[in-house]
Amino acid sequence: MEKKRPMLSEKKKELDENLWDCGSPLYDSYELASISRILERHTIALPYPCYHYDSMRSGIISNKPESEGRSEGKLGNPHALGLFRKVVSWTLWKTRIRRYRNNKDEKPPQPELRLDSDAGAVFVLESKGKWWHAGFHLTTAIVGPTILTLPYAFRGLGWILGFFCLTVMGCVTFYSYYLMSLVLDHCEKAGRRHIRFRELAADVLGSGWMFYFVIFIQTAINTGVGIGAILLAGECLQIMYSNLSPNGSLKLYEFIAMVTVVMIALSQIPTFHSLRHLNFASLVLSLGYTFLVVGACMHAGLSKSAPHKDYSLESSSSSRVFSAFTSISIIAAIFGNGILPEIQATLAPPATGKMFKGLLMCYSVILVTFYSASVSGYWAFGNKSNSNILKSLMPDDGPSLAPTIVIGLAVIFVLLQLLAIGLVYSQVAYEIMEKQSADVNQGMFSKRNLIPRLILRTLYVIFCGFMAAMLPFFGDINGVIGAIGFIPLDFVLPMLLYNMTYKPKTSSLIYWINLFIMVVFTGAGIMGAFSSIRKLVVDANKFKLFSSVVVD
Repeated sequence: MEKKRPMLSEKKKELDENLWDCGSPLYDSYELASISRILERHTIALPYPCYHYDSMRSGIISNKPESEGRSEGKLGNPHALGLFRKVVSWTLWKTRIRRYRNNKDEKPPQPELRLDSDAGAVFVLESKGKWWHAGFHLTTAIVGPTILTLPYAFRGLGWILGFFCLTVMGCVTFYSYYLMSLVLDHCEKAGRRHIRFRELAADVLGSGWMFYFVIFIQTAINTGVGIGAILLAGECLQIMYSNLSPNGSLKLYEFIAMVTVVMIALSQIPTFHSLRHLNFASLVLSLGYTFLVVGACMHAGLSKSAPHKDYSLESSSSSRVFSAFTSISIIAAIFGNGILPEIQATLAPPATGKMFKGLLMCYSVILVTFYSASVSGYWAFGNKSNSNILKSLMPDDGPSLAPTIVIGLAVIFVLLQLLAIGLVYSQVAYEIMEKQSADVNQGMFSKRNLIPRLILRTLYVIFCGFMAAMLPFFGDINGVIGAIGFIPLDFVLPMLLYNMTYKPKTSSLIYWINLFIMVVFTGAGIMGAFSSIRKLVVDANKFKLFSSVVVD
């Protein structure tokens, strides 16, 4: 019996410590207020002679007699009630602090983030979506016309290494995005829901400079993708125009200006969630032009005028190494996302488990599109594959290698999807603008908020369009973006955030897997950045401002 008593006292102590802890500061305050109201009704002494207590609570003095107020025996001393509330609040806070001190793995209790005063969160990143909406957003962010660059990436890797890198990148990015969704879920359960990548990194890693590092990388990615989307859309228009009017006088920058005008109009769609229907159409379009391009490449590879198939790599060993790392950077950029927390922010809370379903939808589309496009394009053209496989199907020095109607329809599908991609990757910039310029206390479409939104978004799209027209080198910039942007955000930071949040044991397998991925892809990112910048320097003599030719 003597041995059982200490155990019983320990259990009693544990129950006492956890009695007031309901897992959320907001819910604890609700429980405290409920208990206070019960005590107010039943346990306070002596009525107040001057005025009724209910009126005192609302700040209005009443001359009601006592018989109309509290019943006899019901007590209403506000000073005693206030003192009791303070004592209970202090006890509740101390027990929670003591609990967190005993559990080193958890952070001390913090107040819930106030997002209702944040215009960027309320307007741009409103949380109303379902898991399939997140799947639409993810698919648009990852599965785009950049998959038409995959045969070009295989050109620097060959068959075996190309398949290997494509598969490894797919597995690692799925794993990485899943870990990040778990970190976001963990923070949400702890009362700290993060809707921005930069705030998540700064909170988990506890470093102010990380906030600015992430926002710099995200800005580089989003602006680069916005420029690339407008550039490639302008090139699609040029392809159609050159087939309809071979001797036409319109230049590439004029088509880019047309696309920019359309993007300015679409940029006024106020919220990320409002893009769900467009992004579903984008998913269908990605499947459509992939199947059309695969069929066109098979037709070209089997035709009598098919180009000679040569799958050899470059002869120089140094050039082969640089080409391989450039190709790895391109594949990383194609799989890259960089805005997963912002996409998860569009989900209606609680978001736990919903992002995993969205990832499954997205990677089902990836499995179908990425492998079919890369295999068919590289099989048909080998090391002569262009950075845009559509240009390989329509060579300048000969007839089209596929039916014109097929290529034309594929180009139209690509053009339409590029508009959706440009919108998705602009949302982070729009959210930053809205947070600084909008007044959350006024309506989303009020004159106070509508005019700044119109001006700022228009200026942003004009900047992207101007850069696309001035510097047309889509293939090269794709590699640079992948190396310095997507690799840190999608291959390194998620693993670091998971290890910092969940703190797996250093002897556990997941800890070493995450560490291995971080080290390998940090090295690949450095080499890829060097290789991509080197290619930009090598191709610099081909660059002409406002040129009508996109440099591969």
